[in-house]
Amino acid sequence: MADLKINAKREETVEVGNDNAISFLGPEGPRVLGTPHMIGYMERTCRNLVFDMLDQGFDTVGTHVNVSHCAAAAMGSSVTFEAELIAVNERRAEFRVAARTAEKLIGEGQHQRAIIDVRRFKQKVNP
Repeated sequence: MADLKINAKREETVEVGNDNAISFLGPEGPRVLGTPHMIGYMERTCRNLVFDMLDQGFDTVGTHVNVSHCAAAAMGSSVTFEAELIAVNERRAEFRVAARTAEKLIGEGQHQRAIIDVRRFKQKVNP
């Protein structure tokens, strides 16, 4: 099975732009990083952290998210997403996650991912 290293960390940085900023507050409204995008980047950072530690043919899928979106990140801001592997319980990997600009904490919380055999998962989903 995988050799997952507890306390392993990874950071990934994303710029807030048209593809990940909210627009529903109108043309003159504020454009900031959307919560679903923030969560997606947190999940991606966790997946990327453990992917190279997994045996070939294995990957992870998200199973639980518990995060707070604490502050806004405006258009043009660089947001760094941090993931730390804090526990592994059988086929579940648990992470501490955070999102920050240079000035402030944007979001934080925990995320859990299931370790899957991609071939078997595909057979289960598409019999």
